[in-house]
Amino acid sequence: MHALVVIDVQNDFCPGGALAVTGGDEIIAPINAMMAEFDAVVLTQDWHPAGHSSFATGHPGKAPFDTVEMDYGTQVLWPEHCVQGGAGAAFHPELETDRAELIIRKGFRPAIDSYSAFFENDHVTPTGLEGYLRTRGIERLTLVGLATDFCVAFSAIDAARLGFEVTVAEGACRGIDLDGSLAAARDSMAAAGVVLA
Repeated sequence: MHALVVIDVQNDFCPGGALAVTGGDEIIAPINAMMAEFDAVVLTQDWHPAGHSSFATGHPGKAPFDTVEMDYGTQVLWPEHCVQGGAGAAFHPELETDRAELIIRKGFRPAIDSYSAFFENDHVTPTGLEGYLRTRGIERLTLVGLATDFCVAFSAIDAARLGFEVTVAEGACRGIDLDGSLAAARDSMAAAGVVLA
């Protein structure tokens, strides 16, 4: 069984959004077209409470894209984005969400960010996605979405470490590329055994 995992195709990550990824909306038609080719479709949704600890506004003297040290390691500070129930947190209206069998929400714990679809940024606290996939008998994953160098890469690396056969379809992803983060993410994914297609 082979699942398509669609990472964070939400308004705030598309042009005009609070944390827009250049060309983020260009991947929606290709993703929609891919959905019918898979045994299952899973969507992830960044889902932050107001005042989330990863928002720069909660750290006096800090600006978006600065870093701070948290209990779980280094955290990039972001503009406020994907706030629960807000328009920015909604899936892009052109994404065919009706095709999804599961939506995994992440980043909802106020004190810890979550890039990966599988674990919070402490790399220990699970989202439950692994259990869902295992009980469905899904062994192969293709990941698409936003952004290549953060949530897609973290999800792909975690999936590979968990023993799934993982492909990232780069044509249906877009990256932020913060200080070389895209090249670093590609290297890390390849080192983890992720196929970049």
